[in-house]
Amino acid sequence: MISRRLATQAIILLILCLALAIVIFPYLWTLLASFKTEAALNRPLDWNFTPTLANWQAMLHSEIPRQVLNSIIVGTVTVLLSLLLGAPAAYSFSRFRTGGDGARFAVLLAQMLPPAALIVPLFLLMYTLHLLDTLWAVVASHLTFILPLVTWFLIGFFDDVPPELEEQAMVDGCTQWQAFYRVVLPTIRPGLGAAALFGFVLSWNDLFYALLLTGKHSRTLPVGIAGYWTFRGIEMGQMSAAIILAIGPVIIASFFVQRYLVRGLGGGAVKG
Repeated sequence: MISRRLATQAIILLILCLALAIVIFPYLWTLLASFKTEAALNRPLDWNFTPTLANWQAMLHSEIPRQVLNSIIVGTVTVLLSLLLGAPAAYSFSRFRTGGDGARFAVLLAQMLPPAALIVPLFLLMYTLHLLDTLWAVVASHLTFILPLVTWFLIGFFDDVPPELEEQAMVDGCTQWQAFYRVVLPTIRPGLGAAALFGFVLSWNDLFYALLLTGKHSRTLPVGIAGYWTFRGIEMGQMSAAIILAIGPVIIASFFVQRYLVRGLGGGAVKG
């Protein structure tokens, strides 16, 4: 009996290790590729090479740092606007059942719209407002899918806050609005942080809208990384360095809020 249990655990452990290796391998290969010379990159499975910082130096002296700054600005502004508008909306759905269950799912369906369905009206709107090749065009496009998701994300956290907290605050003289931002919002601070990170990651990774709405001065990091695919071929070394620069901070930050991410994504569902 014990041997069978040990064998089962060993098989499960082996499967988990295999899955982990499959997930980690692309990141490891990309990291190593960023330190390889062009000749070494022609031997992709060669692990014995002399590291070089040439790819990182070339990448840091390109347009990538400015594009990183553009991505940070776009992501930060998008997240702030999403929280500013999404938190009161989620609170309304949770406490007052605004629009009923149908309105909840309508919010989720709004962020499920394919980007291709919105890009033409967005492009024409930005062209009319003379906002093409500006960061505001990217922010507006990102709000179309991040704002609904942040709203859905926060509904579950508001559902977990006991209404008695607000009632006690109103007994002490607070209005409904004051109870919301003085009592309820501080209570769901971890959820706000997780929603902010999740929205920032979505904005940070977007290529479709950024590619079509930006120009030379407003390109974001994903567009810059795609730019390493040139008519001469792929500049793999510099592209790998830019990819590591892009994924590093996001992976590190995700470790701190991963449990809230899982909880938030499932918390907005309709409860019986």
